Amino acid sequence: MASLLPEGLLEIMQCPRCGGSLTERAEPPSLVCDACRIAYPIADGGIPVMLDDAAAPLDE
Repeated sequence: MASLLPEGLLEIMQCPRCGGSLTERAEPPSLVCDACRIAYPIADGGIPVMLDDAAAPLDE
């Protein structure tokens, strides 16, 4: 899978809630925190929306 983010950005990002690591998900485009079980959307143009009210719970 080709990254939706600029090279090197994911390695320095962390979850705003817990400070944990994030993984990229292609559909829907988002960054996932497995510890918090939430996904932060990636807007058009590859811009992650790291706001708490933009986060969505992961489907079980």
